[in-house]
Amino acid sequence: MTHTALICGSIAFDKIMQYHGRFADTLLADQLHRVNVSFLVPTLRTEYGGCSVNIAYNLKLLGGEPLIMGTIGQDGGDYLERLGKQGIATRGIRTIPDAYTAQCFVTADQDNNQINAFHPGAMQFSHENSVAEQGALRVAIISPDGRDGMIKHAADCAELGLPFMFDPGQQLPMFSGEELIRFIGQASYLACNDYEFEMVMDRTGLTQADIAGRLEALVVTRGGEGSDIYAGGEHHRIPAVPAAEVLDPTGCGDAYRAGLLYGIVNGLDWPTSGRIASLLGSIKIARQGAQNHSFTKEEFDQRFEAAFGYAFR
Repeated sequence: MTHTALICGSIAFDKIMQYHGRFADTLLADQLHRVNVSFLVPTLRTEYGGCSVNIAYNLKLLGGEPLIMGTIGQDGGDYLERLGKQGIATRGIRTIPDAYTAQCFVTADQDNNQINAFHPGAMQFSHENSVAEQGALRVAIISPDGRDGMIKHAADCAELGLPFMFDPGQQLPMFSGEELIRFIGQASYLACNDYEFEMVMDRTGLTQADIAGRLEALVVTRGGEGSDIYAGGEHHRIPAVPAAEVLDPTGCGDAYRAGLLYGIVNGLDWPTSGRIASLLGSIKIARQGAQNHSFTKEEFDQRFEAAFGYAFR
């Protein structure tokens, strides 16, 4: 089996807890310098997450063959088994025996305020993986991961001449302007949401035109307002697809990026790739969790044609 897209990034568990009260009723403004509180959380659910798996999950649904490259901890056996059942290759996943899998602990109150704690765990060892060991590939994506791993994998791809998409996401604040300029110089594509892209421009001192001119494509997502793709001197405005229900935005950006990768691997034009990505995000947002939505290729093709008026395959 040929794995045409290498998905580098985090592998994580999300522990989501619901507090039935309000944080504001317990946290006293004049006592925040000495907080010692406990919240009763009657509900707890574990979701499978991590940017690399979220992207791979969506690409697999489209009919792609992703190869995940990431690190998982001593508690990752169930996750590996789940990926195997989904037909997603795990040979690029390294188990770190003396670490736990990266985990995000989310406590939400009845007003949807959140208190989060993130344990990076095995993710901190992602630099121990090597792109060169993964075989022949068409494209890669470097999504949020351990800082050292993101830097190393970008350098690996550049050395191998493997085109890649740089997706800094929530790890963007870890990088200086000089480091971001280096990433942009190595990458073929950059994908950010509008807030992240403003930060990229601020830190690098580069304009949108400067950045787009150094890449094959610059992609900026804007939530419900759609997205913009700047490629080959052209600007493609990609419409958002109305969702059946807006339930959980977790993983929508990862779903969108999977659509872009599918388009790149299959030689589709940017307007079509962006529309595939947009539809994927719309499907995902209607389900809780990042990897609980599903569809057949036939169902997706029908929804695409209904949304945009043409067939892409």
